[in-house]
Amino acid sequence: MRQPKLAALALATTAVIGLPAAQASAQPLPIPFDTGSLGSGSDGPGVPTEDTLPALTVTPVLDGLDHPWDAVQAPDGAVLTGQRSGGFFVRRADGSSGPVTADLADLYAQSETGLMGIALASNFAQTRTLYTCQGFQGGGVTDIRIQSWTVDAGWTALTRGAAILTGIPVDQGRHGGCRILTAADGTLFVGTGDTAQPTVSQDPNSLGGKTLHINADGTPAAGNPDPASPVYTLGHRNAQGLAQQPGTGRVYAVDQGTSRDDEVNFLVAGGNYGYKPDRIPGIYDESVPMTDPVRVPGAVAAAWSSGSSTLATGSGAFVTGSGWGPWDGALVMGGLKSQQLIFLRLAADGQTVTAQAFGLQNQYGRLRSVTPTADGSLLVTTDNGSTDQVLRVTPQG
Repeated sequence: MRQPKLAALALATTAVIGLPAAQASAQPLPIPFDTGSLGSGSDGPGVPTEDTLPALTVTPVLDGLDHPWDAVQAPDGAVLTGQRSGGFFVRRADGSSGPVTADLADLYAQSETGLMGIALASNFAQTRTLYTCQGFQGGGVTDIRIQSWTVDAGWTALTRGAAILTGIPVDQGRHGGCRILTAADGTLFVGTGDTAQPTVSQDPNSLGGKTLHINADGTPAAGNPDPASPVYTLGHRNAQGLAQQPGTGRVYAVDQGTSRDDEVNFLVAGGNYGYKPDRIPGIYDESVPMTDPVRVPGAVAAAWSSGSSTLATGSGAFVTGSGWGPWDGALVMGGLKSQQLIFLRLAADGQTVTAQAFGLQNQYGRLRSVTPTADGSLLVTTDNGSTDQVLRVTPQG
């Protein structure tokens, strides 16, 4: 088990740190937004909405689940998901389905934290290795960590490997993150939450409120601002979506907003995305802007934000294939509060959004994760409670 060595990041955008998190309250203050300090990225209501999304066919893959947080499809066609409260389930390529045994005795599942992100290793076909991002409690330690597993050929049991990264903070389970993205080069990006504490997102020595970039063994990936730290970017609130754009390699994070401004952020190593909820010492002040270049000089503006009301974006992925028609190559997000899929067409430079579309509105309740598959379809998990599903969404273009 590896505990990361964190050194202060030499980032020009890092703001002065306030009171320690232990002194903070998780209760926000009702202070109005200073909208004049918001960034200049595309604003959701100002983006044209197109009625050009192809018809979508929805096929249930697994059902009877309790808050399945993520889903992946293996090269052999098996679809694996995990319940936030614990438990893995699979639908195999032959159509059989059921639980997959795994040792989750030390799972910390509280509030928004539990068994969360799942990602296959880039060499899964050879190693049968996958990763989870999950809460942990044991031996006097409570944290969130990236856990490696191997699965047998019949998809009956997961065997624990190493916890490749530990020490992602958690506090009563709120804002736990925690998305994993396997990049094209085999490295892993991880989106984390700020634990609803005022100084975490801007603290370069905390793994919370960040995107992390690590190798498959948990060591910091090349190109991180501090070679000794897994921190890739900072200033996030609750980064629950990560996606790499095909053809460009650009990586985007989807950050859940407060009462407004869910964001899509184009990630640049060392970038500070401007969330700094410590305006009042010792108080977690969620009324601050999601991106605040006044209090966080040099803060990177969002490529897209939802505007005056959040959609509660909980994931992100790129869709590909001719079946998607004019939305081939678009970024799609799962909407929790808004109960829909949100499609965004990015500009050529990847830094703004030129059009948006919406699918499955109010048909399946809260939609959590979106995962692309090799045939161009999407795996989508619902997030309603004990009757949740993993759905396959296929465009009829």
